[in-house]
Amino acid sequence: MALSFHVFLIVLPAVFLAGLVDSIAGGGGLLSVPAYMAAGLPPHFVLGNNKFSSSFGTLFATLRYHRHGMIDAPVALLSALLALGGSFLGTSAVLLLSPAFLRWLLVILVPLVAVFTLANRSMGGVDRSADLPRGRKFLVAAPAALLLGFYDGFFGPGMGMFLILFFTLALKYDLVTANANTKVVNLASNAAAVATFVAHGKVIYAIGIPAAVAGIAGNLVGSRMVIRRGGRVIRPVFLFTLLLLFAKVLYDLLAKR
Repeated sequence: MALSFHVFLIVLPAVFLAGLVDSIAGGGGLLSVPAYMAAGLPPHFVLGNNKFSSSFGTLFATLRYHRHGMIDAPVALLSALLALGGSFLGTSAVLLLSPAFLRWLLVILVPLVAVFTLANRSMGGVDRSADLPRGRKFLVAAPAALLLGFYDGFFGPGMGMFLILFFTLALKYDLVTANANTKVVNLASNAAAVATFVAHGKVIYAIGIPAAVAGIAGNLVGSRMVIRRGGRVIRPVFLFTLLLLFAKVLYDLLAKR
């Protein structure tokens, strides 16, 4: 597939910005997927290239967070494993059921999450995860990760943000650790998706490789901001991505009427 210069002009800056946003609060695909579509890539190649480029960025962000001791590895890895299983079940279910009801649910849920986040300014300010015994963390993380993985396979948008909420509210991590744990889950999910898309020839490497470099750069910049500024940078970006998610879901609902 021949690519014109405008494809690179549209995709690379958007993927850089998506990587920056994704490393801070998740939801970068809300920026990169429309860019690939605007560049004129066919739908399956949009998804394949988006997963390809975002996976490398997520890998570098995860490694940086791990190097700075910001990941609770046992809980994050358990969540990643069960989210993968849930994603497989969700992908299978989407062949039998319509995800339309989730769009209506998100139209209600996303504004409530935004209001809750604004009202609870102390949310995720302090890491109280040590108050929970390790066994209880596993018991809470296992079903939640399975459910969120199912959501990711069945519908998908906003998975990273919902994971951050889960790690913060249910397991009492601060926003920084919650965000870092989320990257482990995202990395596992993305790796499985990339393997599938590559096997089916749905990645255009001429744009995929430069986009991966742009995504890595965005993730490195974003993770550096998180390491230096912590929750102060995560909260506003989290609210921004919630707004993007709400706009996408609302647009999808109106476009299908």
